[in-house]
Amino acid sequence: MKNVTMKNSAITNDGIAIMPSQSIRRSRTSGFAPSTLALAISGALMANVATADDNSIALDKLKIEESVTPDTNPYAVPGAPYLAERVSDPRRTRSLAETPQTITVLTASEITDSGRTDLRDILDGQPGITLGTGENGNAFGDRYIIRGHEARSDIFVDGLSDPGMTTRESFAVEQIEISKGPSSTFAGRGTTGGAVNSATKRASTEYDFTKLSAGVGTDNYHRVTIDTNQVINYDTAFRANILHAEEDVPDRDPADRERIGAALSLTHQATDKLEITADYYHFEGTDSPDLGTYIDRDTGKVVKDTPAYVQDEDFLESTVDTFTVRMGYEVAPKTRIVNLTRYGTTDNGYVTTGASGTIGYPTDADATAKTNGYSSVSLNNHQGWQEVEYFANQLNLLTTQEIGGLDHELVIGAEYSNQSVLNGVYNTTSTGATNCSTIGKGGGVGGGYCLIDASGNSVGDINNLMQRDISKGDSDSDWNVETISLSLMDTVDLTDKWTVFGGIRHDYYDYSNTANFDFGDGNGKVPYEFKDDGGYWNGHIGASYDITPRANVYLSYSTATNLNGGESDVGTSCGYGGVCVDDSDPSLGDPERTESWELGTKWRLQDDRLLATAALFQITKHDVIEGSVDDSYSTEGSLNTGKNRVEGVELGLAGNLTDRLSVQAGLAIMNAEVLESVTASNEGKTLSNFADKSASLQLRYQATPAFAFGGTATYESARYVGQPDTAADEDLGIPSYTVYDAFATYQVNRDLKFRANINNLFNKDYYLAAYRSGSFVYIGDKRSAQLTMEYSF
Repeated sequence: MKNVTMKNSAITNDGIAIMPSQSIRRSRTSGFAPSTLALAISGALMANVATADDNSIALDKLKIEESVTPDTNPYAVPGAPYLAERVSDPRRTRSLAETPQTITVLTASEITDSGRTDLRDILDGQPGITLGTGENGNAFGDRYIIRGHEARSDIFVDGLSDPGMTTRESFAVEQIEISKGPSSTFAGRGTTGGAVNSATKRASTEYDFTKLSAGVGTDNYHRVTIDTNQVINYDTAFRANILHAEEDVPDRDPADRERIGAALSLTHQATDKLEITADYYHFEGTDSPDLGTYIDRDTGKVVKDTPAYVQDEDFLESTVDTFTVRMGYEVAPKTRIVNLTRYGTTDNGYVTTGASGTIGYPTDADATAKTNGYSSVSLNNHQGWQEVEYFANQLNLLTTQEIGGLDHELVIGAEYSNQSVLNGVYNTTSTGATNCSTIGKGGGVGGGYCLIDASGNSVGDINNLMQRDISKGDSDSDWNVETISLSLMDTVDLTDKWTVFGGIRHDYYDYSNTANFDFGDGNGKVPYEFKDDGGYWNGHIGASYDITPRANVYLSYSTATNLNGGESDVGTSCGYGGVCVDDSDPSLGDPERTESWELGTKWRLQDDRLLATAALFQITKHDVIEGSVDDSYSTEGSLNTGKNRVEGVELGLAGNLTDRLSVQAGLAIMNAEVLESVTASNEGKTLSNFADKSASLQLRYQATPAFAFGGTATYESARYVGQPDTAADEDLGIPSYTVYDAFATYQVNRDLKFRANINNLFNKDYYLAAYRSGSFVYIGDKRSAQLTMEYSF
């Protein structure tokens, strides 16, 4: 009996063999429809297996793979929905398996299966990444810490910086690419611990499709997306992704989230050598945000069962508008030019409520005398706004040239960017009647809003206590940086087994920041313009050796640089990446510099449908800018007095364990240590908001051609509070956690599919991050469930 293996096809419920995306696309010469091609291929396969004796057909071995549709991720490996073949950045000239760096790629299929949609939730589930908090409670949006170092400004979309501390969504994302370790050769300023790039969905002239996705669930969840690609003519196509989603925060009502978005893409093949793509992205995020609970400073533990106290007037809003033009031109068969131009604006703002433990008193007189006090929880304000405007142009020449008898894969780049960020405050006046008296940090006595009364009972109308009047106030910092960058990268195969690679980049910057600053002369805070300009070099170099045709080992060295005052959202808050100077000399200090070593190996298994990776790494950050030894809130800085190191091992696995079982897994075991500090007691401590152990696992099992099920598990060890990139306060921390999610999908027919997700399957209490004083702790979502229908037409 003859065995037939259809490695590159999928069988639908209709019995039609469908080839991978490159085969089902519209033929530009013959005009055959995809279904016609599929039937013809199916017939040819049948003809080849007919026997000469009885003309019967025997099919006793069949590989069943994920059904491929026209909107399949173009970067993914066919038949391995969790494995990417390559990253979207054309400057990465080799496949993911041959790229000598730890890069985790989350495909659209994996993200969809997980049920996670906000970038913050997606990244929090990855090893080596934790969440951070910001000055005034939010720092205008998502914040990430990669391998122990701040990465809130190291977010990119299609290879260009995506500035602004905003909420980010995945509805228009093809895949998410997480580069670990310093990446300044590619990304420029920052990128100490790594960088995150989202590859967006683009229009294609090769097929028409429309997919409607509609979901409902617990906690008033609903989510609707539309993804449509329409071929206008032989050379032009249009694609649109539309989003509307809304839900209550599980178990924290009336806290809620709303997302509205549109991503439009138009591509035109002007000539056989020139392609132009224009994209427009619009997003609105509107939350009634929940700052969660707090840490009891006496016990050092998180306080459980804090009620949902979000006030009726609280908000967190982000509005993003971005225009991008991408042009690709083939100069010669081995030379092409890629140019990206982007203009964008982002408006962010929030007024939120925090809660912290306090001693309440019936009257101001009692508070002054410190009599008749009782344990309670009092409310406080956190607020700010930010307006971002930016322009960037990136030009890359990619060419393969024979030099010295060897083929050099050269990438020559030039980039210009101009970012302006205006930060300000809101004026808030609480008109609600106070229900207790409290003692402030400075010892002052005043009326407050307490959640627990003198009898130990919860007060009534908890979400309408403060009744604030809110108006937009003045700006308090005007941050600007203009950068011109030049880069050169090269990859050379010295032999069949040895490859060397390297790159160098120079960034020239012109920086200014007009911010309120207290010079200690008795005049209080006054506007002052801090200025700096200059240039810095960064680079990477290394070599890889092919152990076998499908396995390699590599060693690399790379660097990164951070500017003093390089974080745009915090003005002169020295401890959070803002301007750090001495009040007697307002000149900026030296940049922070980072160097990293990584020894890694990558193995392609299971017929190239499974990628296993392992890496040992060490990141050392020099000249760390620290706040004042006496008062971390002070604008008086000690400047470049710190040094820290993070070292560890990271393991990864992505692709197909078997023909039916897909996996995305990772494990990071790290150690962080403060090596030098202006505060001697900090030396030897770990870094703040740093998890020394973290792991993730997502499995999907294709039980039948129609039915699949799976789940995810996420683990993070304990973390301790503190300022970014500095020693943790090991007396205040949040516990480790493991959270499980589950999902299942059912393909009713070729066009209709259902997916069910249960998040936090066992309703685990867990916490994401804590503010440096412990005054608020972000609570992870409790259990929720959603059912989603996907219909293609």
